Amino acid sequence: MLAIEWIISFLFLGSFVGFVAGLLGVGGGGIMVPVLTLIFLHQGVDANSVVHLALGTSMASIIFTSISSLRAHQSHNTINWHIVKFMSLGVILGTFMGTFLAAKSSSLYLAIFFTLFMAFVAIKLLLKKQGDNHNVQISNQQLLTSGGGIGAISALVSIGGGSLTVPYLTSKGIDIKKAIGTSAAIGLPISITGTFGYLVNGWGNSLDYEYTLGFIYLPAVFLISITSFFTAPYGAKLAQHLPINILKKVFALLLLSLSFKMLLSII
Repeated sequence: MLAIEWIISFLFLGSFVGFVAGLLGVGGGGIMVPVLTLIFLHQGVDANSVVHLALGTSMASIIFTSISSLRAHQSHNTINWHIVKFMSLGVILGTFMGTFLAAKSSSLYLAIFFTLFMAFVAIKLLLKKQGDNHNVQISNQQLLTSGGGIGAISALVSIGGGSLTVPYLTSKGIDIKKAIGTSAAIGLPISITGTFGYLVNGWGNSLDYEYTLGFIYLPAVFLISITSFFTAPYGAKLAQHLPINILKKVFALLLLSLSFKMLLSII
């Protein structure tokens, strides 16, 4: 039986992740992975498998956020389905291969990679440097290749890919609103494939931890998904009245602190 303090922790985490996702238009992996790692460590999960479990659980939780986000953007016709079709082919292969690489890596190496990548994302948010958004023709081959790279990195750090897909598309001259909407649609195959990959790769590992399927902890997925579903709209509503640029900088600092805390805990 799951202790009440952990139930409350997962519900609160889902509430916070959903609110921030709605407020800033980001995925929740950057927050979920370090927090889940700390929770699982306190619950006694083996340090050699704890980051794998956090990555898989986070990826599974992102599925429901992706579905909600995709529906919202589709209602505003901000999804370029041609780009989604070709990038998704690369994304599926890259994401699945990324989960195999993650499964073979130690928790320490994964924690280091996660921390460095989140530092990169945070620095981009802090500097907020805009690229030259001139129109560039994107070939189907480029979409497949870039999708593979984005999928692989997304699997390794358990994100929906928005922090990579949106800058890539805007650098090719895609309107920012369509880039965000298209990225939201691409996030669904990333999260589904990543979840399947972490399930398959974790299947033969004995975590000695109840209620897990592969590297996915089912109670956390269920509780996080419930509360994030309800709090995301409130974040999106508040976003209309607050200075988003300042909030993104605060979010960047939060990512940095959580990531380094996770790394120190693993070390």
